[in-house]
Amino acid sequence: MARRTKKSSAAPDPGDELRQRVLALFAALRVPLTSEQLDDVLSAADREALAPLDFIERLLDPLVRDRRDRAIEYRIRKARFPERRTLDEFDWKFNAEAIDQRQIEMLATCDFIRRRENLILIGQSGVGKSHIVLALGLRACALGYDVLFTTSAEIIARLTASLADATLPRKLRQLTKPDLLVIDEFAFDHLERANSRDAAALLYKVIHERNGKRSTALVTNLDFGDWADYLGDAPLTMAFTDRLVDRATILRIRKARSYRAHGRRPADQA
Repeated sequence: MARRTKKSSAAPDPGDELRQRVLALFAALRVPLTSEQLDDVLSAADREALAPLDFIERLLDPLVRDRRDRAIEYRIRKARFPERRTLDEFDWKFNAEAIDQRQIEMLATCDFIRRRENLILIGQSGVGKSHIVLALGLRACALGYDVLFTTSAEIIARLTASLADATLPRKLRQLTKPDLLVIDEFAFDHLERANSRDAAALLYKVIHERNGKRSTALVTNLDFGDWADYLGDAPLTMAFTDRLVDRATILRIRKARSYRAHGRRPADQA
């Protein structure tokens, strides 16, 4: 009677076990490394005889870049920009005498945010103020700053509503927290102001809470001399202006042609 031979199973591959342990270690660190990504780098290491540090750099660099890109995209979405604009799209030649490109590009380093300084853009409609401040906000997100884009009308509406449900402190904290608060269309909110007798005081509260702690960028058509008439309270206007202008960069875009009046956009290249 023939003896039965026991069927032998293949021995596990030590290399495959080590590969699975490496993947498990990355998963434990919550680093999204796929088996395909690891295999690609391992193959490159064999082909190119990578040194250990080169191998580590080749493995981690795309993971870090992907994480950074996702963090930037998250900050951009959270900023609530109405649209995305960059300085590369801006038509510098159209208003070359009125807009200093080097000054705007210096602001794009976002050092003023690091120093917790403010930015005020004053100029008539259609000269590219919103494009500039949107581009600066987008750049700030790329550099790791938290940004919130809003308008003075939206601030008045939100804070006026918070008076009714006793959420004013919480809403103020939401406006105080971002590293850069962009307030566009300041003085465009006549309807909202008419519906809120506390509008000027509420705008002042936002600026007061942020003063010296975070940066605020305000975009307006009105020069300082007209702010008292707009806010309707001379002493409050003085306090509002003092806190906003304190350590601020002030850009007045004067004698500039309107992109809209000429059927152009700031993004149209000359």
